[in-house]
Amino acid sequence: MTTTKADGPDFASSSLPRHLVRGVIGFGSLIGSVAFIPTVGPVSLLLLPVGVLALRGCPMCWTIGLIQTISRGRLQRTCEDGQCKLTVTDRDHEERPTESVSL
Repeated sequence: MTTTKADGPDFASSSLPRHLVRGVIGFGSLIGSVAFIPTVGPVSLLLLPVGVLALRGCPMCWTIGLIQTISRGRLQRTCEDGQCKLTVTDRDHEERPTESVSL
């Protein structure tokens, strides 16, 4: 059996610039919702859901997605005969083993 995709949740974006834009919108909305309370009042709290949606839940979810977005296509896990291997794919699509894990 060969597995190349992790079984956990996927928070990655399709591209790094798109993920960074989501971060700017999300963190900006969260900070703005609190910073604008003295001038706008509780209405500024309407920015909270925008920030949470842009970050896909929380700042940690966004951070995990950033790491997944950066590593997507570079790290591949394959499992065969109870032995899993993590390989790094170069830009020339040459694979080199990095770590072996027995299950």
